[in-house]
Amino acid sequence: MFLTDMFRNKTDMITAEKALPGRDEPLSLSPDHFVSGVNMVGPHPEEMEVIYLGMGCFWGAERIFWQMDGVYVTAVGYAGGFTKNPTYNETCTGQTGHAEVVKIVYDPAEISLDVILKEFWEQHDPTQGMRQGNDIGTTYRSAIYTTSDAQLEHVKNSRDNFQKALKQGGHHAKITTEIAPLNAFYFAEDYHQQYLAKNPDGYCGLRGTGVSCPIPR
Repeated sequence: MFLTDMFRNKTDMITAEKALPGRDEPLSLSPDHFVSGVNMVGPHPEEMEVIYLGMGCFWGAERIFWQMDGVYVTAVGYAGGFTKNPTYNETCTGQTGHAEVVKIVYDPAEISLDVILKEFWEQHDPTQGMRQGNDIGTTYRSAIYTTSDAQLEHVKNSRDNFQKALKQGGHHAKITTEIAPLNAFYFAEDYHQQYLAKNPDGYCGLRGTGVSCPIPR
């Protein structure tokens, strides 16, 4: 899964015309969160908000957020690409255009978007382009997919603030995080959901830059 030679020629973003077609039927999924028992699919309570974050391999990223107070439920899947209802094996080829992402459903009365974004910026390196550490390919790119205009503006401001912090911290690389409204999200297979709860010794390659994000907790 994580060998570099598996991702040869996978750092170039594929076009919609060349992407794999996928399928009309969604992948089979047990709807309940393995840790909390909350339904991942929805509908969710109307007061909740949702955002989708890509930080490289989604196993470790999901664990960060399901442990946060105010997060109602999390799930992992694929977004930002073209293939309908892709499988994990298809996304690994780089021929779907999707990134691995975490769906985060949160209660804004209990946790602010600022707190979520602080974890996002600090817990991975958003300057690496089409990779995250040893995980190489478009599927591992840093990404944020929003569900409202207000979210989109908020995310862009937080990116600009973190870019300034990186420069002040001596990290002069440009943030490459893809930021866009969500087009579609497809749930990953059951075995990926809450993977590190099911496999406590499983792989997690997340590494931050060591620079603090200037967003108040």
